[in-house]
Amino acid sequence: MSRLIALSFAIFIYSSLLSKDDPRLLKSSKEEKSGWIYVHLEGTPHEIGYQHGYLLSAEIDDLIHSLKYFLKINKGKDWNFYRDAVKKMSFWSKTDKEYQDEIGGIVEGLRAKGKQYDITDIVVLNAYIELSSYYLPYLKEKAKPGTGSNQAPGNCSGFVATGSYTSDGKIAIGHNNWSEYIVGERWNIIADIVPTHGNRLLMDMLPGFIHSGDDFAISSGGILITETTITQFKGFDEKGIPEFVRARKAAQYANSIDDFVKIMTEGNNGGYANDWLVGDIKNNEIARLELGLKNYKVWRTHDGIYVGSNFASDDKLIREETTFNPNDSTSSPNARRRRWENITEQYKGRINDETGRVIESDTYNELTKAKGTNRCVIAGRVDTDPKGVPEWDWPPYFPGGTVQGKVTTADLARDMKFWAHMGNPSGEDFIAAPFFAKHPEHRWQAKYLHDMKAYPWTLFEAKK
Repeated sequence: MSRLIALSFAIFIYSSLLSKDDPRLLKSSKEEKSGWIYVHLEGTPHEIGYQHGYLLSAEIDDLIHSLKYFLKINKGKDWNFYRDAVKKMSFWSKTDKEYQDEIGGIVEGLRAKGKQYDITDIVVLNAYIELSSYYLPYLKEKAKPGTGSNQAPGNCSGFVATGSYTSDGKIAIGHNNWSEYIVGERWNIIADIVPTHGNRLLMDMLPGFIHSGDDFAISSGGILITETTITQFKGFDEKGIPEFVRARKAAQYANSIDDFVKIMTEGNNGGYANDWLVGDIKNNEIARLELGLKNYKVWRTHDGIYVGSNFASDDKLIREETTFNPNDSTSSPNARRRRWENITEQYKGRINDETGRVIESDTYNELTKAKGTNRCVIAGRVDTDPKGVPEWDWPPYFPGGTVQGKVTTADLARDMKFWAHMGNPSGEDFIAAPFFAKHPEHRWQAKYLHDMKAYPWTLFEAKK
């Protein structure tokens, strides 16, 4: 046994020395801070991917295991179904060579740490939202019209403001991520990416993603990006370009709002249909791109605010591409929309990074005229809500809701900085054991769902 221990220790030391001397890793780093994992990735696409896979091998492995388990039970399809789907739709050939190299690097980095995944696994990981929530319902509807579920998730609460709405007349942007806790507790990566081509990026993401996923990104080109999903969207184009490819490309290469709109709309497959909130700090302009499949619309201004809480605004898109009822005041998107309308007027002229954090942490319910923790508030929780969110197919007390938040301003973004909060920005913790004891119907998630603590707001910046 002592020889085995000695041999294992020798292998560990050798691996450590090998990784330290590996030129692909020399410009990369990893740091844990306030519940987040910050990684600096720099170099060619393959080098960036290798650094990513190597430094986050444990986190990627954990996420894939949890997704395999969650998607099989929650969506009724196993991982092999999604592997077959991306092959059938040729997702790999629709992925730019640059991102193919990055994904290949992630796989190589994972294997260097003993994690045996392949390229298809990482493509499925990056595309899992558009596959499970858009492609799968589309297939059901295609097979038997009228029977396919179109309960597309309606995740996140966000804003982008400028002009008379902000304290300095410049752009401010904020976002909080609503997701299933089993996924959201793992949405804790902040990536500082310095590619050989295009803009430097600072964004939050899931481990293994080449894009943000909940789409909060700032670039050295002066473009600020976030979004909120369109609730109960239906539609998908198997021939289109995957959303995750377009989202990463837009973040890296857009140098204007026009660039962003062009990249996101060309080859649009309808996956992960969003209201994109975008700002260009070079000319102080903000925009809202409401992107469906058949329809899209752009609003732009140098003085105003655009908000999102999973509602669409274009009547044609709502009518043709959703089953969402914009008149149901009790739904989560509509209740939060009413709060957005009131709180943005309350803070008009005072929105900055400080008040932006207050707004993204808000728990006031416009229906009850009181503070609370449920589906109807900006920093909401569904695990405490007896109704759940039927329009997202989340049953009563479903363990989901706000899992983290981010805020930045033009001045901060110019220095590649943003504020981030892991856990519900309201400051409330989710503690798994008493929750499952009280709600045994959700105990099947206990295998991978853990405590989710609320950490303090923390300022992150790109490595000098």
